[in-house]
Amino acid sequence: MTAGRFSSLEVCAGAGGLALGLEAAGFDPVLLVEQNRHACATLRLNRPGWDVRQTDLRDFVAQEHPSALGVDLMAAGLPRIRSTASTKRPEDRYERELLEAVVWLTVEVQPRVLLIENLPGLVDAAEFGDLRQFMRDELEHLGYVTHFRVLNALSFGVPQDRPLGLVTALRGDVASRFRWPEPSHRTPPTVGAVLWKSMAARGWRGATTWAARADRPAPTVVGGSDRRGGADLGPTGTKKAWARLGVNGASVGDTVPDASFDWDPDGDVRQFPRLTVEQVALLQGFPPDWRLAGGKTARYRQLGHASPPPVAQALGECLASALAEA
Repeated sequence: MTAGRFSSLEVCAGAGGLALGLEAAGFDPVLLVEQNRHACATLRLNRPGWDVRQTDLRDFVAQEHPSALGVDLMAAGLPRIRSTASTKRPEDRYERELLEAVVWLTVEVQPRVLLIENLPGLVDAAEFGDLRQFMRDELEHLGYVTHFRVLNALSFGVPQDRPLGLVTALRGDVASRFRWPEPSHRTPPTVGAVLWKSMAARGWRGATTWAARADRPAPTVVGGSDRRGGADLGPTGTKKAWARLGVNGASVGDTVPDASFDWDPDGDVRQFPRLTVEQVALLQGFPPDWRLAGGKTARYRQLGHASPPPVAQALGECLASALAEA
């Protein structure tokens, strides 16, 4: 391990949003665990030196991977938890089982810090009270101090209204020294400002007019579940929000508009430009050179539940500071 840097174990690593942000904050993953083959290919494509294991988290045995034991940080970007009311069938318990698996894995790994990212309801909604109590009971029994907080990616320079439910569990002096990150951006960038250059890349003359209309952050990017259909920007209400930004959210495009693209800002939304997967990645805070593996739907799904790297970096810097001083 390089001097001044920290070790991490990433589980449910997805397209690497958490790992990428934490890497920038000083954490080097000794192992990344992810079930989806396309996401594993993405991780290997961008970081050939990372040790990526394609396996279901519920089948992962930490004792078989000595390098993962006692890491400074274990981080989990879990699929969005379903409420108790929607987990009547065994097949609908998958997301909860993954969260429970992370807690049990903490018993094995004994990291100095645990970080979980999920939906905001996990932090304060009554329907998830049983899960919060489960985490508190099990983690505090191990000597961890648990904290729950909602942060919005908007506050960290991500051009998207994306509230994130976050859980930290810390031991010893690290717990007393940790502070949640303060917002770094009072005014978040707009969709138009972030995507104007890419919209104009093929000579579309309407790109400037479109960017002026897309004068606010994006709604929450959704659609990461393999149980959904193809690549689109969300349910009806979300698609209407995209339409107000001049975007046809019914599907994801293959290319940006070219010079012949004719757009009427007051016309049929079906004739509005569609975002490409690469543009959605920019709205999630990924750098332009981060490549996604797989076909269009597979690539978009990796982004649908990705953790925005700028938020992960802000969290990582606070965790690194607490670890360094402990």
